[in-house]
Amino acid sequence: MKQKNAIMGMAFFGPALILLTLFLFLPLLLTLGFSFTDYFALNPDLTHFVGLENYFQIFQDELFVAAFFNTVKFVLIIVPLQCGGALLLALAINKAAHCKKYFKVAFFIPVVMSLAVVSTLWIQIYSPEGILNTLLSNFGIDAQAFIYSSNQALPSIAIMSVWQGVGYQMIIFLGGLQNINPALYEAAEMDHATQWQKFRDITLPELKPLCVFVFITVTIGAFRMLVQPMVMTGGGPDHSTYTIVYDIYETGTVNWEMGLASTMAIVFTIFVVVLTIIQNVLTKDKEERHVNKKTTRS
Repeated sequence: MKQKNAIMGMAFFGPALILLTLFLFLPLLLTLGFSFTDYFALNPDLTHFVGLENYFQIFQDELFVAAFFNTVKFVLIIVPLQCGGALLLALAINKAAHCKKYFKVAFFIPVVMSLAVVSTLWIQIYSPEGILNTLLSNFGIDAQAFIYSSNQALPSIAIMSVWQGVGYQMIIFLGGLQNINPALYEAAEMDHATQWQKFRDITLPELKPLCVFVFITVTIGAFRMLVQPMVMTGGGPDHSTYTIVYDIYETGTVNWEMGLASTMAIVFTIFVVVLTIIQNVLTKDKEERHVNKKTTRS
């Protein structure tokens, strides 16, 4: 019986394992191996082992360092805006008495649209004669450069990315809000709790696991930004929107320096994994403290 169950398990798990090996584990191992070589895709026969030379080289590359800091800036802008915006939208729609389905669909539509299409749309919105500058002129504000300015390009792309992705996190938070036991709010109302107290003591603690999940997924997604600057600015102006993933893409597919691109990819992966572990540890400690407080009170 056990042997039969093992065979059945492998029959279901086997195809997935093969696909994971071909498209995840094997490319990861190859990338790690190439990162220690000077592999040039147009002349692979002249590949040599260079050890850690690529790793030292990328950290001396001003463009890679600039791309790293641009990516961090983008993450610092988009994570609080997208997570906070999604929660506020979810709270508003959950309280709405009418047209809940309409608002859900309206805010979720940008999520299913192609990023290239959304980016092209927002190029028109951000243009000097676009709808946004037209609205600003009605309030007596001069036309802004937006994506054509090195100071405004990155925040402009971040705002567009928030608009495009906030609907997905909103749906997640809505599901969490609808699973909160209404009896908790009824008990709080009997104690004459304010709306803020109900939100602080009931809503936030109940949504904490979802908040951690959303925070981590948005952070990882923000670090992987590529399509928006590629379509909207080409990494400019003055490389102000040039990101790590964009640098990896250009190094590997435009310059054909696969060894160097592999090194960048490994460094980027390690950074994101370490950041995710830190986020998990910090949020886990906070959650454990909250559980201990609730246990002590009860």
